[in-house]
Amino acid sequence: MATLQSAVNEQEHGAKTDRDAEKGKRRVSLQTGTYWLTRIVLLRAVAFIYFVGFAVAYNQNKQLIGEHGLMPCKSYLNSVKRYVGGKIGLAALAYTPSILWFLDWSDMDANLDGVALVGMALSGFVLVTGMANMVIMVTLWVLYHSLVNVGQLQLLETGFLAIFLCPVWSLSQVPRRCPPPLICIWTFRWLIVRIMLGAGLIKIRGDKCWRDLTCMDYHYETQPVPNPISYYMHRSPWWFHRFETLSNHFIELIVPFFTFLGRRMCMVNGAIQILFQVVLIVSGNLSFLNWLTIVPSLACFDDASLGFLFGSGGGAKKAVLEIQSDDAAGRTPKPTKGMLIRRVVNISLGVLIAYLSVPVVLNLLSSRQVMNTSFDPLRIVNTYGAFGSITKERTEVIFQGTHSLDPKDPEAVWEEYQFLCKPGDVYRRPCLISPYHYRLDWLMWFAAFQTYEQSEWVIHIAGRLLSNDSTVLSLLDHNPFQGKKPPRWVRGEHFKYKYSQPGSTSAAQGKWWLRKRIGPYFPPVDLEGLRGYFQSRNWPHPHIPPNKN
Repeated sequence: MATLQSAVNEQEHGAKTDRDAEKGKRRVSLQTGTYWLTRIVLLRAVAFIYFVGFAVAYNQNKQLIGEHGLMPCKSYLNSVKRYVGGKIGLAALAYTPSILWFLDWSDMDANLDGVALVGMALSGFVLVTGMANMVIMVTLWVLYHSLVNVGQLQLLETGFLAIFLCPVWSLSQVPRRCPPPLICIWTFRWLIVRIMLGAGLIKIRGDKCWRDLTCMDYHYETQPVPNPISYYMHRSPWWFHRFETLSNHFIELIVPFFTFLGRRMCMVNGAIQILFQVVLIVSGNLSFLNWLTIVPSLACFDDASLGFLFGSGGGAKKAVLEIQSDDAAGRTPKPTKGMLIRRVVNISLGVLIAYLSVPVVLNLLSSRQVMNTSFDPLRIVNTYGAFGSITKERTEVIFQGTHSLDPKDPEAVWEEYQFLCKPGDVYRRPCLISPYHYRLDWLMWFAAFQTYEQSEWVIHIAGRLLSNDSTVLSLLDHNPFQGKKPPRWVRGEHFKYKYSQPGSTSAAQGKWWLRKRIGPYFPPVDLEGLRGYFQSRNWPHPHIPPNKN
């Protein structure tokens, strides 16, 4: 009987031990202060932005800077080549770093498509797998650098920093012999600090409405490309707009300093900045800029805080737990020669970023602060800022065409072209496209508060419309002369736009916008009248395609 009882006790004790062991396994949690999972999240986030950027380039670069684009990059590269002495050398590369210098210029459209497609393929791989190495990230940075330089910053700097998160060759989510460099994590944190301080300081020093807390009374209506939520946000109570402006100042001028107050406060900064960017994403179409600003904010979180994003059944999280367990037990791998070299590289990165940050910090402290500028040719460390001044009224340029022989004829019927997203037809609902970006729509926002003499490419568009040019028309939503003869005349009309009042008669009629004509933006033009204008600027003169009817 005693033997039986002993056996039962032993069995119960064994079962209890097993349960305790199982509970112990369940209680194992990620330790603070490591960034293996942070690296995976950062790389995937950077890859997502790259993918969107290259997708925009693939869909729009040919029309904008291709062989028959509005501002052909071949012409730009030739002008740079002449400026530096007629040779493609270090001077040309320093002025415009781009791999397009080394490609065959006989088919620039194919070059632009090739760069974009390779970029999409590589960034898509990193996004899906969460794995990258320095070779992939350098390639993405060089490719995007090439397109940015010939296509007219923040992605360049973010992408550059992401290079140093990765091992040189190996592809693994958790490369054991290449821990995420703490210096690199801090360069990302330094980036979000500079982005927010730059944005906050340019506002305080800029438009008076940021100081009297009235800027948000206008922002939702006058931002570059509003979305449907902007329409309703604009009608918020006055006190809510004051709260928004105060919150903006707090988030951009105070919260960034939380980064330097320890782990918990650093995470508070990261969480607030991400939430802030989400609000901006919801309330407007600001390209992928807000999505991109989320990326360095992710560096405020370590493995312990990001573990919830990864499943507990294995994979990256399990590998990190094993690494942390080995490190706690003193089983850290002996540093190899490559690991020691990598430490030197990481320290060099920190020194480089610190050195290049000097003029950026001086700019932040200057009463003559400039925004969105780089002080080095590779655009590694830049100044940032947004909406230093707020437009109080929204104006739009509307292209119109007519078949009338006389543009001054009161009976002439002028038909309107519609862009893909920017306001035009007052009955059309504002679009929702973020993080995608229609670059021409964005440029038209700037053109509306300038003159056509300051934005000559507007006349270039008019000339292309006069010939029903398919390249330019592919950037528009509606061509009133589709399937017809091209217009004889095209003009630009200037209108003031404002939102209709929800619940009003206009809103009940389906109008999102109300508009009032200001006057002509540019006078009626025809192909013959533009011949000299185009020749003086070395633009190919548009021609009317033969009538297929």
